[in-house]
Amino acid sequence: MATDLATSLQERGIHTPFPIQALTIPDALAGRDVCGKAKTGSGKTLAFGLPLVENLSHAERRRVRGLVLVPTRELAVQVAKELRPLARVRGLELAPVYGGAAMEAQIKQIKAGLDIIVATPGRLIDLIDRQVVSVAKLEVVVVDEADRMADMGFLPQVEWILRHVDSRHQTLLFSATLDGAVDGLVRRYQTNPVRHEVQSRQVTVDEMQHRFVAVHEMDKVKVAAAIIRASNRTLVFSATRHGCDRLSRKLKAEDVRAEPIHGDLRQKARERSLARFSSGDIQALVATDVAARGLHIDDVDVVIHYDPPPDHKTYLHRSGRTARAGESGMAVTLSLWNEELEVKRLQRRLALDVPIVEMFSNDGRLDALDRWDPVAEVV
Repeated sequence: MATDLATSLQERGIHTPFPIQALTIPDALAGRDVCGKAKTGSGKTLAFGLPLVENLSHAERRRVRGLVLVPTRELAVQVAKELRPLARVRGLELAPVYGGAAMEAQIKQIKAGLDIIVATPGRLIDLIDRQVVSVAKLEVVVVDEADRMADMGFLPQVEWILRHVDSRHQTLLFSATLDGAVDGLVRRYQTNPVRHEVQSRQVTVDEMQHRFVAVHEMDKVKVAAAIIRASNRTLVFSATRHGCDRLSRKLKAEDVRAEPIHGDLRQKARERSLARFSSGDIQALVATDVAARGLHIDDVDVVIHYDPPPDHKTYLHRSGRTARAGESGMAVTLSLWNEELEVKRLQRRLALDVPIVEMFSNDGRLDALDRWDPVAEVV
């Protein structure tokens, strides 16, 4: 890697490459198409970002020559934030474009001259249709989180964009899985890609503590508030956008600093809530499953399933946010009387033999759920 880019990374405290970076960067720098299998949080942003900046540094400026496609607005902002210092070292202009924000401001940025855009598919197609930007002569295309693109129904839009790239170009694709629709994307839009895979350590039920609490409808918010107060940073999952808003208001009425994050909110509000949560200004973020996708949030010590998850995969995906980077955490599922059978089915799928224990909001055990053993108590 060039000295100036290495220095930029060192100034940010980055000294050693992650496994996915060590595997993919040499091939990407050589101009090869790369197909990388790695999960969120594995360091793949720099795995494609460093070659992207390096390979675009020696050509015409202020024309969009590099594109990073991402599934969500939050990820677009995060990727742009991480890559912007590297781009500046080489005098490249980079910006995110996504739906939910003023299109006029994004158009103004593009017309002022950008080298790289980090875009969600829908907004990029809008800009192409308005002839504000062209992908015909791109030199490097990155498809990030391809599996989530598939899950969210964005692959037709991604393929439409890729079909409109007429020039010879390098394609870097990263995904947590490389089967099914993602494999079709690789076969159709990459040329002899070199494949690299980092064995992803799946978060397992053994890596976190599990508590299942039977609550009463009128007391449910107070129970959630008690758990949040006893924790450092809590991610709360609600089944619907309306439920997020309602729960956030009720938690605030309990003197809990909580804010919602979901697709109906304006982008600036989502970014502000995420930043306040990351900095510790608020105690809880109340999210839908879709809104939480692509968010990289560290140091979550408790996940509350305010609404029980629909299946065991969702339970693991939600709960896994509290067992990152080798840290253990706790997942708490709140269950009303009419949800008990559903929760027990979920436990069987997860092979979890943990009792569902009734608690009221004044129960002292809520102040230290991590030190309370429900299994030992029942035995």
